[in-house]
Amino acid sequence: MTATTKTMKIRQAGGALKQKGGAIKAKSGEKIAAFKEQLDEQRWDDHRYYHHSLINQSLHFLSASSFIGAYILLFHDPALASLLGWCVAMTSRQAGHFFFEPKGYDEVNQATHQYKEEIKVGYNLVRKVVFMSIWALMPLLLLISPTLWGLFAPIPGPMGFLRHVGLMWLALGAGGLIFRTFQLFFVRDVPTGLIWAAKIITDPFNDFKQYRHAPARLLKGERFDGGIAAR
Repeated sequence: MTATTKTMKIRQAGGALKQKGGAIKAKSGEKIAAFKEQLDEQRWDDHRYYHHSLINQSLHFLSASSFIGAYILLFHDPALASLLGWCVAMTSRQAGHFFFEPKGYDEVNQATHQYKEEIKVGYNLVRKVVFMSIWALMPLLLLISPTLWGLFAPIPGPMGFLRHVGLMWLALGAGGLIFRTFQLFFVRDVPTGLIWAAKIITDPFNDFKQYRHAPARLLKGERFDGGIAAR
């Protein structure tokens, strides 16, 4: 084999590797684009179906601000971060859905409340009632066993009780996220579950941006978002 032939083969092999690398990059780019598109679709459906009330949007802005604070605090004090996340962020968030969001026929989207509940990817109102009931009842376990049967080190006083509650709620939040994600793997598909998990984790940042003007609009006398159907 001559030197010229060797050189040509090396160049051909290099070209083939470049083409393969380009194909892999293109495929990866397509997957990322599809992931972003489906994430945007889940966020859009959640917004247009479940956030008509400006009171609800304002409470979501409060919730998002609290969750962002809890995320930062999580690295320093997980128990306290959990208490902030559950007692302020989660309760304000769910109060908006339970008490202020209209549950009749959705004229904007031409959909019944029942239909929206059936197609909802994450926790619908029925699932939320179950989840929040577990959350409210969990502290009773510490009244039965302050160390949760040896799982926690004894911490005397009310603060010790609250810190243990915070850690229990942190485990509940993580467990709820993981449980629904894996459930979606089976009832929908793996991408839907992963995208929903990504949506939940990043919702505070998205909600902060999306609903930051809601409190001002509410103070001006508006009650419902007339542009809810506009992207």
